Amino acid sequence: MAAVAAGGLVGKGRDISLAALQRHDPYINRIVDVASQVALYTFGHRANEWEKTDVEGTLFVYTRSASPKHGFTIMNRLSMENRTEPITKDLDFQLQDPFLLYRNARCESFLIHWVVLPLKFGPVFKIVQCMPSCLCLVSMTVGVSIR
Repeated sequence: MAAVAAGGLVGKGRDISLAALQRHDPYINRIVDVASQVALYTFGHRANEWEKTDVEGTLFVYTRSASPKHGFTIMNRLSMENRTEPITKDLDFQLQDPFLLYRNARCESFLIHWVVLPLKFGPVFKIVQCMPSCLCLVSMTVGVSIR
């Protein structure tokens, strides 16, 4: 994987990652932040506990040139199936360090576990600090408001 600095990927590494994301979604135009290693869990209602999925890899938070204007993707290292979520007012977040819990518009609940914790919790963690709605994502990370 590409070099990672405090602010995320740098230089050519960011360009390569952006190109890889754009192969899945050509409307992605900017990587806002990166978490180098996360694992995704889903809530098992029968067992009443979090169950690890087969999704584990790098988490990218990005902006798009089409609606929805923001999203995140976990580029899966375990299989070809990535996890992508649009960031809209219907996405609920809760930070329980080192976990990020979220519920999407389909009322599916997920937990993202930072396998490799960053030295400084950057914009990925700041995304949820200003919730209940995630509409302030870009104002926190790139200085643009979302409507």
